[in-house]
Amino acid sequence: MAQGVANKSKWTLLLILLSGIVLGGFIGYLCRNIGWLSWLNYGQTFGLSSPVVLDLGIIILTFGLTISINIASIIGIIIGIIIYKKL
Repeated sequence: MAQGVANKSKWTLLLILLSGIVLGGFIGYLCRNIGWLSWLNYGQTFGLSSPVVLDLGIIILTFGLTISINIASIIGIIIGIIIYKKL
C-alpha cells in the first residue's frame, strides 16, 4: 500500500508542477504589455525550430518540440512545490 501512496504523490507532484508551468506562462503572457509587470514575460524558447519529418512510405511521422519558459512559469513551479509540500 505504501507504493500506491508514493505513486499517487509523484503523479500529484507532476500535475501540480504542470499546472504551475501553464498558469505561470499564461500570467506572463497576459502581463507582457503592462509596463511594470512586463518582466514576468521575459524568457527563452528552445527546441526544434522546424519539425523533423520521417517518411516511411506508408506512414509519414512528424516530430517537433518547442519549450518556452519565462519568469512567471518559474514562479509557478516554485509555488507548485510549496503547495505540494503543504499537502
